[in-house]
Amino acid sequence: MKLLFAQSAAHWLKTAIRYTPVLCLLLLTACVFAQSPNASPHVVVLNLDDTIQPISEDYLERGITEAAQEHAEALLINLNTPGGLLDTTRSMVGKILASPVPVIVYVAPSGSRAGSAGFFLLEAADVAAMAPGTNAGASHPVVEGASLGPIMTQKLENDTTAFIRSFVSRRGRNVEAAQDAVLNSKSYTDKEALQNHLIDLISSGNRDLLDSLDGRTITRFDGSTVTLHTRDAVLTEVEPTLRERILDRLMDPNLAVLVLVLGGLLIYLEFNSPGTIIPGALGTLLLLVALFALNLLPIRYTAVMLLIGAFVLLLLEVKFPSHGILATAGIVALIFGTLTLVEGPIPEMRVHIATAVACGLGFGIITAFLVHIAIRARKNKVLIGPQAMLGAIGIAQQPIAPRGQILVHGELWQAESDTPISPGDSVRVRAIRDLTLLVERIPAPHASSD
Repeated sequence: MKLLFAQSAAHWLKTAIRYTPVLCLLLLTACVFAQSPNASPHVVVLNLDDTIQPISEDYLERGITEAAQEHAEALLINLNTPGGLLDTTRSMVGKILASPVPVIVYVAPSGSRAGSAGFFLLEAADVAAMAPGTNAGASHPVVEGASLGPIMTQKLENDTTAFIRSFVSRRGRNVEAAQDAVLNSKSYTDKEALQNHLIDLISSGNRDLLDSLDGRTITRFDGSTVTLHTRDAVLTEVEPTLRERILDRLMDPNLAVLVLVLGGLLIYLEFNSPGTIIPGALGTLLLLVALFALNLLPIRYTAVMLLIGAFVLLLLEVKFPSHGILATAGIVALIFGTLTLVEGPIPEMRVHIATAVACGLGFGIITAFLVHIAIRARKNKVLIGPQAMLGAIGIAQQPIAPRGQILVHGELWQAESDTPISPGDSVRVRAIRDLTLLVERIPAPHASSD
């Protein structure tokens, strides 16, 4: 009986061990299905509140990658931009169209705009939305600093309108109204954009927008359909990295130019006072940072030549004083060079007149001051060794009759005098013999009486 019981127990133990993995898998599956209905959807949020330039593209690409890795329901882009670079816009539109997760572009908050390049991003999105009191459009292509002929202008317009048609039609939006924003710089309010079928809805905030989209089925750019589940979604904001924040600030041409001129000024100070090291090292660092930032912007190379010429003229003023002629020419070249340095398509991406004048005049005033000091130093008579003591005034430290000590330039010297001199009397050095100063007493002034 005992043997039979042991065999039965061993059989059940083997069976339990054999089916344990299956039972664990079934239990885990049950837990997952039990928790799935209660799991909140996840939406990644980007805040694109700046001009459209290469740093904006890096930020967008990072947001799309993070949304894909976290299997987010959607990527929500809060957009407020005056516009930016067309080449960067094309690249960003391509990334939005190819995004593995649905992209919602939302012009918000109230008072924001999707101007120029921002309008292309809005129309490229799977879902286009605007907050009340916003506007979008005015997207005519601009080539700053260049005079295009009729044929080139027509080619640029045709290329840009074909670009916007290529995705607006696939999104099922109003192609004619979109082309009007490009060809005639038409801008639309939120209500006008909705009436013209350029956007999908108007919402007052992120939560209201996501709740309105919950359960909506959208058609992706590749033709696939997706049903959005965005009610009570957990929002995860993607913060810009330190590199992105620094470079984004330097994408302002005015700040980049100020850093460039400051770096040049510090190098100029090092040139005037060799061996100080710190101005030269710091100036080189600032100069390289400014050049790195300006390399990401559309630069006019004739302006670069003007800036190089300005620095050369200012350096020549130090070596060959020309009564300010070279310095004045350098200041004028510096002002025109900084003013025309960046070929921005919008005012926010150009150097302001006030910045250019401030940089030119500030650099010029400092240069004039340094040149003045250099010229005065050259005019001063330089005396080296014992000859520098002739005519110096000293104080007798002990009786000189005929030898004693005097204090001259903070130093004690042996002195001789033909006449007795008392301690504390002022003396003048009239000659030097070996290391002994030959001095004479300076008579004390007599007080006048009425």
